[in-house]
Amino acid sequence: MNNLRINKDRLWGSLMEMAKFGATEKGGCNRLAATALDGQARDLFVSWCEEAGCTVSVDKMGNIFARRPGKNDELPSVCTGSHLDTQPTGGKFDGVFGVLAGVEVLRTLHENDIETNAPFEFTVWTNEEGSRFQPAMQGSGVYVGRFDLEEELNKTDVDGLVLRDELEKIGYLGDVEPGSRNIGAFFETHIEQGPILEDEDKEVGVVRLGQGIRWYNITCTGRESHAGTTPMHLRYDAMTAASLIVAEIENIAHNNPPNGLGTVGFMEVYPNSRNTIPGTVTFSGDLRNPDPEVLKKMDGELKAFCSKLAADRNLDIEIDPFWYFAPVEFNASENVKIAAKKLGYSHMDIYAGAGHDACYMADIVPSGMVFTPCKDGISHNEIESTTPEQCEAGCNVLMHAMIEASENMTPKS
Repeated sequence: MNNLRINKDRLWGSLMEMAKFGATEKGGCNRLAATALDGQARDLFVSWCEEAGCTVSVDKMGNIFARRPGKNDELPSVCTGSHLDTQPTGGKFDGVFGVLAGVEVLRTLHENDIETNAPFEFTVWTNEEGSRFQPAMQGSGVYVGRFDLEEELNKTDVDGLVLRDELEKIGYLGDVEPGSRNIGAFFETHIEQGPILEDEDKEVGVVRLGQGIRWYNITCTGRESHAGTTPMHLRYDAMTAASLIVAEIENIAHNNPPNGLGTVGFMEVYPNSRNTIPGTVTFSGDLRNPDPEVLKKMDGELKAFCSKLAADRNLDIEIDPFWYFAPVEFNASENVKIAAKKLGYSHMDIYAGAGHDACYMADIVPSGMVFTPCKDGISHNEIESTTPEQCEAGCNVLMHAMIEASENMTPKS
């Protein structure tokens, strides 16, 4: 099977055909989770899998599983997949490439009459983007037990529509219990969504780690007073304190190289008046690092800075560390590296800066990710772009990584 390769043109054609569902004027896609367009995209995926000999089932969270038998059908399956939902101004490749790379692997095995050692499964996870319903990675999160099934099915969108009802409308409210499948390994192929592979001129990224994330709500409380009559030394300016914290978040990222990241993307100012010293400022904090110890250090640095700042300026600074996403280790990525090397593709180790369904699957089975370049690192944007050749490389590596994992699959104890 060393000479086995996927069909580049067929893969690209599948991507372009799927992109018609929710196509935007700027060349992207708007296909939100559990909408009619999502249903049409799912229907096409199911039809392609059934044409290639798969049996298809849907679990109670709407996750789709297409199964191809192996020589030993009692072995745990080797699984791949991603998501079909997009951002409102999304591109043609984020998530979708991972789903259709799986379809192309399936078609290649089918047309060459290749029987793998273990069964293969091809998945679509519900609502990875977290745009219409929150949180992100909702379907895979339910599958691995991070989220409660009933709680998530009862989530509503901005119009008050319930996810359970919306999945039922499009025909994808299944009856299989989430988490009940016999999966032994999971792989996800994805555009990088960043500029590193392109900058390093590498064809394939072997994803070793998933980004750890700490999110904060930070509130600085001082005292509103007149901007023209209050001397500087008598002010309790919440905005000035907030600005110092914003700058410190950037400093913390710079001081924890090479992978430290820090962002403030949201802010509310009260009373938000030109002529009044702000009394309360609430804003977001976002610290990221793939090393759990470094991320813990960054967290401590932020809290220590805020504590000292509050004392120095006689202000109240409240930090709510409301979400922590632990760094992920992808234990099946060695299969990805072996495949890339065997196929002669240039490759490098890399970490995933965004959340992916594979991050949750890594909770329960050895998982690996294959990254491919995207133009200028742009994603979550209608101009998101890659090439047929880049998709071909990623898909070939996926196929051989799955075959490698299948050959070494053993029964679960």
